[in-house]
Order: sequence, then C-alpha cells, then structure tokens
Amino acid sequence: MQTAYISHPLCLKHDMGAHHPESPARIHAIEDQLIASGLMNYLQHHEAGEATREQLLRVHDADYVDLIAASVPPQAIVQLDGDTAMNPFTYQAALRAAGAVVMAVDLVMSGKVENAFCCVRPPGHHAERRQAMGFCIFNNIAVGAAHALAQHGLQRVAVLDFDVHHGNGTEDIFHDDPRVMLCSTFQHPFYPYRGADSGNAHIINVPLAAGSGSREFREAVTRHWLPALKRFEPELLLISAGFDAHRDDDMAMLKLSEPDYSWVTAELKNMAERYARRRIVSALEGGYDLHALGRSVAAHIKVLSGL
Repeated sequence: MQTAYISHPLCLKHDMGAHHPESPARIHAIEDQLIASGLMNYLQHHEAGEATREQLLRVHDADYVDLIAASVPPQAIVQLDGDTAMNPFTYQAALRAAGAVVMAVDLVMSGKVENAFCCVRPPGHHAERRQAMGFCIFNNIAVGAAHALAQHGLQRVAVLDFDVHHGNGTEDIFHDDPRVMLCSTFQHPFYPYRGADSGNAHIINVPLAAGSGSREFREAVTRHWLPALKRFEPELLLISAGFDAHRDDDMAMLKLSEPDYSWVTAELKNMAERYARRRIVSALEGGYDLHALGRSVAAHIKVLSGL
C-alpha cells in the first residue's frame, strides 16, 4: 500500500509577512525536493478537506474557535501574539491543515494506505486549548488524535514529537487523558520554556541541551520513547514532524541531520508494525532552513513509503 501525501493550495496562501520564517516557501522546498528525488510520483495524493467544528471542539474551547473565525482580517495581517499572525487566508488554511490530519487518520484506519504525510501549514503543536502561539492556530495533530479516539474507537494513540521545540499545546490538551501517550524530544531551555519539569506516566518529555546531536537524540528515543511505547502498545502512531533540530537550521541549536530523521522514522515504523497494524500519520511542524527541510522531509517520507 502507498503512502498518502495530503496538502491543500490554501496552505500556500497563509502568509505572516515577507520576513517570517514560517513561510509558504517551506512547502515549495519540500515539494521541489520530493520531485527532484523521484519520490513524489510514488505517493498517493489527496487534497485536504476542512476540519469540522465538531472535530475542532474535541481539543479546543468553543470561545477560542469562534475568536479565530472572527479574527480574519479583510486584508493585510493581524497579530495573534508576538510571532503568530493571520492574513485573509489563514483561517481557511488552518481548517485544511487540521482537516488533513483527520483525512489521514481516516485513510490509515480504513486500510487504504499504511501511512500518510500531511504537508500543511500553519503548524499546530504549540496551539493550546484556548491559545494560539508559536506560529500555530489549531493543533492539527491533536485534532487527528482526538478524531481517532472518537470516530474510530481507539483506546491507545501515541503522538511522537521530534520538533526542536516542546509541543506544549499537545501536552496541554492531553495531559489528563491517558489514552494518548506523548513522547517528545526538544531543546531546553528554549521556547516555549516548558516541558522539562512536566509530564506523567503517559507524557514522556526528554529535554536536550543546546549542542546535542545524533548521539543524544538517538539515546533519548532508545532509552525513553521506545520502552514507553512498548508498555503502551499504541493502536495508531501520529508524528509531529518538525525538522528544525537540523544542524543547518539557525532557529535552534541542536545538530541532527537527515540520517537521524531516517533512523527515528524507521524505529517508529517498527513500533507501528508491531502494535498498530503499520498505521502512522505524520504532520509537518517546524523546519526553517529550506534546503535542510526539503532533504529531511524526503528522508522521512522515503522510510515511511519503503522506497
């Protein structure tokens, strides 16, 4: 079975300004690399639908969802916080970004594909129940996880987050829900300055010091993530796939490279084969050096697809 590739043209229309690192060029860089590498023709392409209000309300407060809908500017840009903004297309793009993960969950749960990659923006893992932050509007991966629980009757869903920033929004949403295991590696101390002193039996946070590279990252996954996943026996794996821990990405100070993303994807794929009927949904989070982002996503998808 193929790997699904899910995106939408509106994800290119969300724009927070000419000098903002979370730019439409990120999707162009990924797709250019997938075409150049020959991977794109082997993927099953889908255009994301919109997340419904019901799907959003499983993880976000109604007042917050209404606020985002009411904040759409008729032109130009409106700031939601110091680094998160909306233009006239952002709300519709955010609905498609969350909707892509819902669609991916439905595709893997129906057996139409083994796994899926959602090439979407705005990203999601910083978005909390009632707050946009860190370039994120709706928590895409959380919307997908909650959909898997509510619509497909799953009891154990794992979210794996290797973005360089802690997925504070995902933790905020699922901190008290033992049906969802969150395993996260992230640079600390670093934005959003959370995660190192939180967690519980199903929230596995592994902070990494600035300068950490392949050895520290692989040790964190091997010593902390994999044993936790074996105990949990997830029925579905969702990946918050941020690539800003790459050594070429000057947004942070970790030193990963493409082989690390290939390695962690292979480890998670093995877990999915063992416990989750091979079901994996991956969604784009960070990654701001365009060349490193394109190469890293291609490495990730190459392992997912088995090509």
